[in-house]
Amino acid sequence: MRTVGFTRMSEGSAADYHLLAELEKRHVGELPDRLLRALEALKNSFDGYQVSRYEHSLQAATRAYRDGRDEEYVVATLLHDLGDDLAPENHSELAAAIVKPYVREEVHWIIRHHGAFQMYYYAHHYGQDRHVRDRYRDSPHYQACVDFCERYDQSSFDPDYDSLPLEFFEPMVRRVFAEPRW
Repeated sequence: MRTVGFTRMSEGSAADYHLLAELEKRHVGELPDRLLRALEALKNSFDGYQVSRYEHSLQAATRAYRDGRDEEYVVATLLHDLGDDLAPENHSELAAAIVKPYVREEVHWIIRHHGAFQMYYYAHHYGQDRHVRDRYRDSPHYQACVDFCERYDQSSFDPDYDSLPLEFFEPMVRRVFAEPRW
């Protein structure tokens, strides 16, 4: 294994940083593989729903695809709950951070805020405010997030839905994550 010669970043040489840049480029190129594995790990996420978080993700992405949404939107929909296991209290923000460099602002905003918007469907059952999403009413992406939750997120817990397999979405994931937008 090739490594840098420094133990403090301030002592790194140009050769050290060129090596790191080379290795980082390869690591970034492997991001789609890590995302697909992380998505598959949602097969064993928390219980209670009639479908796993993995199936929910496939179902939501399939609905978005069949609705004619573009690849950025479909891939972001596929990955929208990727943060459920590692950041259950703010999963939307984790998923949004992952997709941000690769999708347009509207899609990033939807993924970042969908957790608050989803509360519309259940928060009142816990004695909480189901209208939390209204604090974002002034955003140009408000209605897009309402639509995302209505059409793709809250409606994708059906054990009888004919979701497309992950293999169908894999080429899309690779294309969207091939190059950051910035």
